Amino acid sequence: MTLDLSQIVNQEEVKFPFLDKPVKLYKLENGHTVVIAYKQGDLVNVSTWVKTGSINEDDNITGISHFLEHLMFKGTNKYGPGEFDRILEAKGAIVNAATWKDYTFYYVTLPKGENNEQFVQALELHADMMIDPVFPDEEIGKAFDFKNDNVEEKRERYVVIEEIRMRDDQPWTRTYNKLNNLMYNEHPYKLDVIGTGEVIASIARSEIVDYYNKWYTPENFTTIIVGDVDEQETLELIKKNFVFKNTEKNPKPVYTPEPEQTKERYVEKTGKINTGFAIMGFHAPKATSLKESIAIEMVSISLGEGKSCRLYQNLIEKPDLPIFNLIGSTQYNFKDGNTFFIQMNFKPENKDEALNTIKNEINELYDNKITEQEFNKAKKRLKSQFASESETVSEIGEGIGYYMTVCESLSCYVEYLEILNNITINDVYEIAKKYIDLNKASISVLMPE
Repeated sequence: MTLDLSQIVNQEEVKFPFLDKPVKLYKLENGHTVVIAYKQGDLVNVSTWVKTGSINEDDNITGISHFLEHLMFKGTNKYGPGEFDRILEAKGAIVNAATWKDYTFYYVTLPKGENNEQFVQALELHADMMIDPVFPDEEIGKAFDFKNDNVEEKRERYVVIEEIRMRDDQPWTRTYNKLNNLMYNEHPYKLDVIGTGEVIASIARSEIVDYYNKWYTPENFTTIIVGDVDEQETLELIKKNFVFKNTEKNPKPVYTPEPEQTKERYVEKTGKINTGFAIMGFHAPKATSLKESIAIEMVSISLGEGKSCRLYQNLIEKPDLPIFNLIGSTQYNFKDGNTFFIQMNFKPENKDEALNTIKNEINELYDNKITEQEFNKAKKRLKSQFASESETVSEIGEGIGYYMTVCESLSCYVEYLEILNNITINDVYEIAKKYIDLNKASISVLMPE
């Protein structure tokens, strides 16, 4: 088969670490980006990443991206509600989706079948779901008063609200949501991805359709195929099945920058719990600032990941009467700026001591760089994680989707190992001082009533 180039405005090859063949990128004339990655084996992964999430919401439609993700599985003009899942899962497929601040993505992983027949069907079904959802009223469910939820027919609207309520009962989620709201005053990252019960209970179908039409357009789509498939045939199948009704291009959104934080912020709430919970957060570099992001990851591993990390050893393992029950750290990567967290669970009578102890550990990081042993362990861990992301079609697809959507190119993926290999202890030290600044900390605490 000869590849039809008439709809392709740009194409390139990217050599990926750990993959046998270069990854192929195509930009179609309607703006749709297509990525094809070769991975030998019987499984194939089909996914589409959409450049929208809670970042494109406000207080009036908070949670609409996540609600829409649920409703995308409720049928098209060709297939009724649940048929997509039923057909593919009968063929051994894993079908799912996820919504986050910068993106929403949908994926299918399944055996490609004899002569690729299952892959072809999965791609057709996936494309149909992405471009022709019907959002039936009976699947959405009637709007109702959130404060008086005596609902006769508990459709998808109610399912999402139950999910919100479950999260509200989780101490870590409550503590994180208060921290997230504390860290952001202007930027839409301040909104919780899952939204509020009040909005989901009342939002109209017309608002959901308008949101879909605005953001689910070809220039916001990146469709990724990973597996042992023919590149030309796959590209033709995508062009055949992804026939968009709406190809109108919207202006690229501009988000209100978050003003620089200049002093500590603190919030404390109570709940029906027996121990104290706290998360200390810091604004970190943008995901595209790869060297800085890697440095903060190395700090996170050294400080609070695993039982050999500094915080676990100093605050749980060594003390005869530890005040901490659990402690750890992590970094969330976002397009407009990552966040670094230290989370802790402690004896409530020792709240002040617990917070001061964490601050002392951070000051120790300023006074003394991470050790060579900690540095080498963190570098080894990151190399291992990076390599493991190329082991399965699902992990490769998710890695490509993340870099294409959050970083808007694959350059961060390609450059990752070189930057990691060349980073120094002093680099990590200087970057840690820049971002993990106690004068710019936000602290969310949840205490027993």
